[in-house]
Amino acid sequence: MWARYDSTRGRAENVIKSDDRELIAALERDEGIRLKPYLDTVGKLTIGIGRNLDDVGISPREARYLLSNDLDVALKAAKRFRWFGELDDERQRVIVNMVLNLGAEGFMQFRRMIAALSDHDYELAAAEAEDSKWFRQVGPRGERIVDTLRTGEAT
Repeated sequence: MWARYDSTRGRAENVIKSDDRELIAALERDEGIRLKPYLDTVGKLTIGIGRNLDDVGISPREARYLLSNDLDVALKAAKRFRWFGELDDERQRVIVNMVLNLGAEGFMQFRRMIAALSDHDYELAAAEAEDSKWFRQVGPRGERIVDTLRTGEAT
């Protein structure tokens, strides 16, 4: 449909909306749905249904939406440990932070830290986290997490 320009209002009338089902179906058909980043035909990093990450990126709202979904996954993984619900809120937060950062499989590699948490030995859990490649890689994040594991207080 062609839009008619209304000179009194300074805008076009009868314009389709961004939630137009036919438009969305056409774009899904033409762009495809790619759930992992890829290089498009002109070398631009792209994801989803034609989202050009190089030029457009994502908005803060989109970043928070993605984080919310990632937190749901990380929290579900953390809740699998019987001891998780016994932790105070601050220690639960840093465990979810680690799971989000490392992924569930990566977090599972911290066997001695997990055993210490199961025994409520927070000093040992902190020491095990501190004695890791992860700790050396994440800088201040690791220091905050280790301090919170040790004390139960956010830093």
